Amino acid sequence: MNRLVVIISICFVPTAYSSEADWCYNDPTCDDTTWPANFTHFCNGSRQSPINIVSAKAIGNVNLTSFNFTKYKDNSTINSLNNTGETVLVQLNSGVQISGGGLSEIYDSMQFHLHWGNGTSVPGSEHTVDGTRYPMEMHIVNTKAKYNRNITAASADSTGIAALGFFIEAMPGNTTGSPAAWKALTSYLDNITLKANSVNITSGFSLDDLLKGVNRTKYYRYLGSLTTPNCSEAVVWTVFKETIKVSKDLINLFSTRLHIEHNATSALMTNVYRKTQASNGRIVTTQATVSGVSKTSFSLGLMAWMLLMLYC
Repeated sequence: MNRLVVIISICFVPTAYSSEADWCYNDPTCDDTTWPANFTHFCNGSRQSPINIVSAKAIGNVNLTSFNFTKYKDNSTINSLNNTGETVLVQLNSGVQISGGGLSEIYDSMQFHLHWGNGTSVPGSEHTVDGTRYPMEMHIVNTKAKYNRNITAASADSTGIAALGFFIEAMPGNTTGSPAAWKALTSYLDNITLKANSVNITSGFSLDDLLKGVNRTKYYRYLGSLTTPNCSEAVVWTVFKETIKVSKDLINLFSTRLHIEHNATSALMTNVYRKTQASNGRIVTTQATVSGVSKTSFSLGLMAWMLLMLYC
């Protein structure tokens, strides 16, 4: 089955992208192989993202509870769609928040963006799971509410940013134009074909509509960084296990409609993702399963019973 992953991330005002120097994805003079040298704080750090998640090594954590999503059902929270030259970035209105999910406090949801390869045939997710790279990934970027949506202040805090990552995979078969929320979102791509193009969102669809079908109680958690310069090591990453399902025709629009510069003769926006970084011993956690707890409890009970029988 062809797969697609989408994860939501960071940019624009407020932005997670750096203006210190030029960076890119497809030119060897400025692609991600050059970032550690050109952005020494922090692209050459030891807590960089994305990573390959090894599911069998994820450690259970009972603190990874369900999230609380504020205004994710609201049809008026999605503000605008922007071509940054590196991605499609969607700005969110104020008042959208997340909490719970093992986070220390409330975070403001500021924007989401996408990473992709080249249609459904060349995968381009940033994170991988057990070595599998999905077609797309969507990142929702959130900052601690106490920073009042100031990405610079949040970037100076080791847990100041919470990023929610969602993999997107293609629906099986020949389904087209589905789901409706993704058809509505991608309908705006023709308005932002060139770098710096922006369009206001007027169609009524919500974040929940875009995330429909994803069980948001199942996820991986680790500490990492922004995946674009300056790669600030300030991110609590949540990567959801279930994928968003989008029809192939809509996935393909991202790599066939958008240009990386201000003119239509510039290259199309393809392979816009950073390659996986060394984990450097970092621990990835996930939910502690009830079955695992039950087995532990059973084992302890059996041991106690055996000791009691020996004592008697």
